Amino acid sequence: MRARTRAEVLALVLIAALSAAACNGEPTAPAEQGAPAVVDAEPEQVEAAPAPLRRSCATVELSEAERDAVDQFVRSRVAAGFTAETDVEIPVHFHVINKGAGISNGDVPQSAIDAQIAVLNDAYATTRFSFVLASVDRTTKAEWYTMSLGSTAERQAKSTLRKGGPDHLNLYTARPGGGLLGWATFPSDYAANPSADGVVVLDASLPGGTAKPYNEGDTATHEVGHWLGLYHTFQGGCNKTNDRVDDTAAERSATYGCPMGQDTCRGSGVDPITNFMDYTDDACMNSFTAGQAARMSALWDSYR
Repeated sequence: MRARTRAEVLALVLIAALSAAACNGEPTAPAEQGAPAVVDAEPEQVEAAPAPLRRSCATVELSEAERDAVDQFVRSRVAAGFTAETDVEIPVHFHVINKGAGISNGDVPQSAIDAQIAVLNDAYATTRFSFVLASVDRTTKAEWYTMSLGSTAERQAKSTLRKGGPDHLNLYTARPGGGLLGWATFPSDYAANPSADGVVVLDASLPGGTAKPYNEGDTATHEVGHWLGLYHTFQGGCNKTNDRVDDTAAERSATYGCPMGQDTCRGSGVDPITNFMDYTDDACMNSFTAGQAARMSALWDSYR
């Protein structure tokens, strides 16, 4: 079912892009692997920069002490009855940061944004969370477009553009460089720095983009997982607490590609390489566990 849904989403993106180009009387060309953005122009018009070769998430990991404090706080909230378990529809504010007109400059089309929301809803269908597009804004500012984690540009962009409270997802598209696909803040980060809250993703990682094999929208799925409180499946390697979720098998380190059957931690079971919180190719990722869904739910009720 997931593969069929993903194919339908990508087909809609392609149809929309071709239709838009035809209406404008512009030529179209197939996307080329290695270009850093969604392509709707002749190859020579596309900025030449390599797509990332391996997934790289810049989300700042919490220290073990911070993770312990988060878990203790969540347990206290659950014990006190601060849980709802009702369905949650999350408003998404989509901030398209670009350096000029055209997809090659980061001005991603509405069809790609709609497709990204569809991918999120598909990925989180087994959890209590769903996503609805609440707003889209477009900002042309070259220095924000290449912002890096913790930079002045990131702080300026987020403080200017961010909308809503802790229960609103602010998703920024940009081209950070350095092979980065994105980063996110954790629920426990919100109180100390509300304006920083949200998710940043490489524009070419949206469905139909050219950051192959990371161009089916699961960079956003992965980063939203952090935003909802999940750690990487390989967090902590083979130790017992690893990602703080009991039903994800321990994994010694990040996995790339899609090596089915890989088992790097003795006695734990095969590595969870199809989990959205690993580093595998988008086409390989297809699941959250029940434990991850429960963790996201508990952290939502505790922090958001």
